[in-house]
Amino acid sequence: MSTAISPTAYNYKVVRQFAIMTVVWGILGMGLGVFIASQLVWPELNFDLPWTTFGRLRPLHTNLVIFAFGGCALFATSYYVVQRTCQTRLISDGLAAFTFWGWQAVIVGAIITLPMGFTTTKEYAELEWPLAILLAIVWVTYGIVFFGTIVKRKTKHIYVGNWFYGAFIVVTAMLHIVNHASLPVSFFKSYSAYAGATDAMIQWWYGHNAVGFFLTTGFLGMMYYFVPKQAERPIYSYRLSIVHFWALITLYIWAGPHHLHYTALPDWAQSLGMAMSIILLAPSWGGMINGMMTLSGAWHKLRTDPILRFLVVSLAFYGMSTFEGPMMAIKTVNSLSHYTDWTIGHVHAGALGWVAMISIGALYHMIPKLYGRAQMHSTSLINTHFWLATIGTVLYIASMWVNGITQGLMWRAINDDGTLTYSFVEALQASHPGFIVRALGGAFFASGMLFMAYNVWRTVRASNPVEAEAATKIAVVGAH
Repeated sequence: MSTAISPTAYNYKVVRQFAIMTVVWGILGMGLGVFIASQLVWPELNFDLPWTTFGRLRPLHTNLVIFAFGGCALFATSYYVVQRTCQTRLISDGLAAFTFWGWQAVIVGAIITLPMGFTTTKEYAELEWPLAILLAIVWVTYGIVFFGTIVKRKTKHIYVGNWFYGAFIVVTAMLHIVNHASLPVSFFKSYSAYAGATDAMIQWWYGHNAVGFFLTTGFLGMMYYFVPKQAERPIYSYRLSIVHFWALITLYIWAGPHHLHYTALPDWAQSLGMAMSIILLAPSWGGMINGMMTLSGAWHKLRTDPILRFLVVSLAFYGMSTFEGPMMAIKTVNSLSHYTDWTIGHVHAGALGWVAMISIGALYHMIPKLYGRAQMHSTSLINTHFWLATIGTVLYIASMWVNGITQGLMWRAINDDGTLTYSFVEALQASHPGFIVRALGGAFFASGMLFMAYNVWRTVRASNPVEAEAATKIAVVGAH
């Protein structure tokens, strides 16, 4: 049942800004990923310059795709979803605008400082203390805008998607602030407040939960809104979505130690991380099944709706990568997989297959509505983008699986006298074909973003400013 409510405007301006920047940062971040993947095939692409070496560009790539592309997608969709499901405008236009410009400033800061070599050296937390403080201020402001909007909601119920977005905002703030505790010694250098194994543990508690809350919980909020909306079906089981939420946020926070198997970390902590990672399979698949089953009675729409195809295939990749993760957390499997390209393949099964695909599907759903259009400029371009993204992801992860298992087996092979059978260089030579396929897969995926940019540009250009503004008026919000 639908409810008509008063014609006050939503704040779609900030949603539009974040949506457009998601596409821009997606192209830059993924393009840089293809470039550094190519450096592993042709090392001369380092150009013998310090700023263009793999070691400096790789953290810039991860920051651009996670925080610039993924972050902007999360800001855009959470601001869109919280207004529509709470049937009220964002609590403050000024604070919302600050989160947009502040977030872009952090990203520009990363683009300047990381190639210069200014880094904390912590995975996904490389930004030095001035940028880390700005990021924290922006993030706390984001929390104020999001939760403030929920407080002034016109509906009694808080839709489940907002629970996921809310948990992602709170936990990401906690992770960032705790892991970045440090002593600055100059404007671009600081030392961690922690030392040794404690520092490693804090870092991977942060690092894995940057995946668990930033790249999973936030995007599940997206899934719980956009899959039912695009399929035009209610969520399969609302009860399962609540169980999914509480189980996920209870378990995920404990999984970090699986990054530190066979290290100086106490064995009990390694085993706890492994056990929690295995148990985590249950809520992860509960969410995946809930999303998939939402299509009951609507599977035929996949033939004609490439947006729904993006959303559903993202769920398939989510299911696959959340099965693979717990398996790789088992110590015996980890002894083969760790430090190899298998880990890189696993990360990108989640990053390309799940995070990027659901973000792209959500953007294709949102953008026409934000600009007062019935649909995107071209459905066939969305279809082309879908196949480029899918083929690119499969090429990427398959090549990294083969490389990873090859590397793991070659590194552990020993002769009868206990000496290593293969040198590191021989393992590297065996990896070369996989590096080529990985670069090709990345190029497929990144080229799809160019089709998206053209499609979005044509859609925006065709929009009438008056119609676009009318699109911000609350007319009818369907039952969710």
